[in-house]
Amino acid sequence: MRPFPIVMTMPQPSEVILHQKSNSLEIAWDDGVRYTLPAEYLRVFSPSAEVRGHGPGQEVLQTGKRYVALMDVEAAGSYALKLVFSDGHDSGLYDWDMLYKLGAHQDELWQNYLDRLQAAGASRDPS
Repeated sequence: MRPFPIVMTMPQPSEVILHQKSNSLEIAWDDGVRYTLPAEYLRVFSPSAEVRGHGPGQEVLQTGKRYVALMDVEAAGSYALKLVFSDGHDSGLYDWDMLYKLGAHQDELWQNYLDRLQAAGASRDPS
């Protein structure tokens, strides 16, 4: 008898809310969790080639993004969101898997980002 393959499915969003006052994106998931992701956090972890580069080791540390605002959220099919930021950045699609992981690992990812900024002698503040 052959074993059945295990299919792991990621939770799907059940609600997406852009909070302009707090400058954040709130996403509720069908597994019952809800994450609130600040605009600056989403911007510095953009999936775009401009941020991630075109391969390992080509990531570009994002600096001066403390006051970036999330201007618009657009659906990209049924699998992702396109986010539009006040600094003009609007490339890269945030798929559901990425958004869930950004929420689930927010504390450690943010601390890692702050550590990288400090090591580079850079700042979250615009120059």
